[in-house]
Amino acid sequence: MFGRIIFGLIIAAIGAVVTIKAEWIYRNVGPIPSAEKYLGTEGGSRLAYKLIGILVTVVGFLVVTNLVNNVLTAIVRLFIPSIK
Repeated sequence: MFGRIIFGLIIAAIGAVVTIKAEWIYRNVGPIPSAEKYLGTEGGSRLAYKLIGILVTVVGFLVVTNLVNNVLTAIVRLFIPSIK
């Protein structure tokens, strides 16, 4: 249990850093062509990096609270209702 909490907090911290440092990541990694195409002309990659960071942070908190299995099961049930 303690290891899961620490692991989840580390994942959440990595997601927060990705969200906060999106500009730095953009300068060092470069643009994401599909993000530039679909999310905007100049800010699409920055927005994509921030969305990725937010998603990673949410997954980290799901790990901390031990809700990952429940959330994934609920998402799968949306597409395949026969799964219990």
